[in-house]
Amino acid sequence: VGAAREHGIEVALDVAFQCAPDHPWVKEHPEWFRWRPDGRVQYAENPPKKYEDIYPLNFETEKWEELWAEMKGVFLFWIEQGVHIFRVDNPHTKPLRFWEWLIREVKRDYPDVIFLAEAFTRPKVMYYLAKVGFTQSYTYFAWRNTKWELEQYFTELTQTEVREFFRPNLWPNTPDILTECLQSGGRPAFMSRLILAATLGASYGIYGPAFELCENRPLRPGSEEYLYSEKYEIKNWDLNRADSLKGLIAQVNQIRRTNPALARNERLRFHPTDNNQLIAYSKTTGDLANIILVVVTLDPHYTQSGWIDLPLDYLGLDPHQSFQAHDLLTDSRYLWQGTRNFIELNPHVLPAHIFRIRRHVRSEREFDYFM
Repeated sequence: VGAAREHGIEVALDVAFQCAPDHPWVKEHPEWFRWRPDGRVQYAENPPKKYEDIYPLNFETEKWEELWAEMKGVFLFWIEQGVHIFRVDNPHTKPLRFWEWLIREVKRDYPDVIFLAEAFTRPKVMYYLAKVGFTQSYTYFAWRNTKWELEQYFTELTQTEVREFFRPNLWPNTPDILTECLQSGGRPAFMSRLILAATLGASYGIYGPAFELCENRPLRPGSEEYLYSEKYEIKNWDLNRADSLKGLIAQVNQIRRTNPALARNERLRFHPTDNNQLIAYSKTTGDLANIILVVVTLDPHYTQSGWIDLPLDYLGLDPHQSFQAHDLLTDSRYLWQGTRNFIELNPHVLPAHIFRIRRHVRSEREFDYFM
């Protein structure tokens, strides 16, 4: 933890509350488990998965107070070691009142601790986890691929009452999830999903180096498991490979750091395009000092083009004045005027534009007339 902080990195811990069959608790606290009549422990289920190789804890045991205190002690131990970020495995398979109690107890003394809910389950349950105290949550982003799906889902997250309590964290992949989109779309799909995750949400993450190196081989047809998974073997990754996305990821993260509009979710707006393979949206600061327009092609195979319609009044732009669209990915600058503007994207070159929109200003003090 100390070495990581010297490099500006925070260590997050994955917390999975279950035991190996030979864990001391099995003998010392058999009352913390649910036993079958034949003497075996009842395994846990998270449909369609069945966890028959671990012993799940019974959070509703008659000795629940002792068990809950022990679970709290696990968090406190790691907090004392300097870990303040926890990714909680399958929290929806434990009682919600347990998390409400535990998060309240921990945050009373350590208010800066972050709890990330790794929960892919029914929306109401995911939302309830947010209400009981989880700082952020996984989302369905990984499986939202079409323009309609993305617009509907993120409008719900940012423009309805959900935004008051649910803070999404967008992951295009995880150690357990290699989506069909990434399997079939090649390097362009990895680039587009990266840019979507990094600009649609204020918080995003990737599982790398598999992501940087566009690892897309599934365990078997129809599976979302990686063929050669780090969960089962030691890997030697070369992040400096010619096809690595290392440079693009660093560039996108730098764009996020220098544009405050990307740090929040509330002012996300989608804009019409005449091509369903192109999705366009903007993010702005409240004072419109920072306006970011993102256009992404959802087709990882072929060049797509079309017209986008921008609400100039919403963006605070004068319809009678030209404005500059500065592509932060390529440093190209385009002079636009009016609501309709043309876009063409080749996914094998770069599947997206991230524009900084600059208004026209006349100033003898500024060489750049667009600010």
